[in-house]
Amino acid sequence: MKLDDRQKIAREAFKRRDMSLHQEAHSKESISNEVWHKTSQGRYMTPLVYGASDGIITTFAVVAGAMGAHLSPQIVLIMGLANLFGDGFSMAVGDYMSQRTTVKYNQSEREREEWEVEIDPRSEKEELIEIYKAKGLEEEKARQLVEILSSNKKLWVETMMHEELNILEDKDSSPLKDALVTFFSFVFFGFMPLVTYILATFIPFFAQNTFSTATFLTIVTLFLVGALRNIVTNINWIKSGIEMLLTGGAAAIIAYVVGYMIKYITTL
Repeated sequence: MKLDDRQKIAREAFKRRDMSLHQEAHSKESISNEVWHKTSQGRYMTPLVYGASDGIITTFAVVAGAMGAHLSPQIVLIMGLANLFGDGFSMAVGDYMSQRTTVKYNQSEREREEWEVEIDPRSEKEELIEIYKAKGLEEEKARQLVEILSSNKKLWVETMMHEELNILEDKDSSPLKDALVTFFSFVFFGFMPLVTYILATFIPFFAQNTFSTATFLTIVTLFLVGALRNIVTNINWIKSGIEMLLTGGAAAIIAYVVGYMIKYITTL
């Protein structure tokens, strides 16, 4: 059983307070057959979902602000596309730099811990003993536990990383891949509010109902993206969809009002 599958069963058991599902998720067979690593789907779901959320909200806010200022559909499209690719690139670069910095920091801390364990194992053991004593273990039990952990250098270093430095490494993470997922997710979902402005060039219906159609399409996409966040946040998908809808709606209203006020002030 994959780690994600067993966790899903465990979460469902908790929601239902279902002991039989809990026992299924924690059976010896399930645990022994578990693949102890993240799947690609789970690893890239977070940048995909949050890239999509930011993409559609910021782009629709730009569209709403431009419409509030009574700008032409052509200007709305230009502003929307400029924001879409500019903001998407900026967000992806920020994501890449942040994760790359974190990875490098974690690597340097791991190297330091490995060096300290190598040159001064006694002090490192005492340090870990004090950590467990602070957590409530009696000194004798803490020493026994540390002796077991320190018998395996790799496990010892990983324990020090977690217990002393509060660092949980994701060795399979790729800052570049995460950044690319963020960018393409941002662009794809952020493109939704602009679709009708492109179709308006060819189809009269969209030319006459551009903003209303864009609003309807955005509402549907906002809810779907919000529901998709359930995979990351593990909250009810309906509640998550409504929260995203309200957030995007609030951003659009604010942008529309600001655009309208600027248009009004400049015409005085």
